[in-house]
Amino acid sequence: MNNHILNHLPYKSSFRFVDNISLLSENEVRGEYTLKQDSFFYEDHFAGNPVTPGVIITEIMAQIGLVVLGIFLILKETDLNFDDDDNLFPLLTSTDVSFFKMVLPGQKVTVVSKKQYFRFGKLKCYVEMLDSEHELVASGMFSGIIKNIDLKKNG
Repeated sequence: MNNHILNHLPYKSSFRFVDNISLLSENEVRGEYTLKQDSFFYEDHFAGNPVTPGVIITEIMAQIGLVVLGIFLILKETDLNFDDDDNLFPLLTSTDVSFFKMVLPGQKVTVVSKKQYFRFGKLKCYVEMLDSEHELVASGMFSGIIKNIDLKKNG
């Protein structure tokens, strides 16, 4: 239903942490991701007892909770057409995250984000990550901007 937005994310392959967008509106987004057991970051974190690093949990929350919603809002607000968005780049400007539970390889998580404000190109959201039991894994405030960068002009 809302998965058309996945085609517009700038992440590819091993660094895209969004499987599905189940809700997407001007005020919130809900999406899911299942952590792959063979992901590169489990090899050494921690050897013999893999745990998802906090930076990856934060990245999952940012991709679903800020970037998906931000791209949706930017495309809705501007004259950009869905084919012209190849130059949209998300820039995370601040996070304040609290962690409550571990996330293990193979676990499915859900991210729920509620917009606090979107003005002057800056988006601020309150984001929560829940495990498959709907228990809180992490929560926090995320802020960022989505820049339209003309790569032909800069490179």
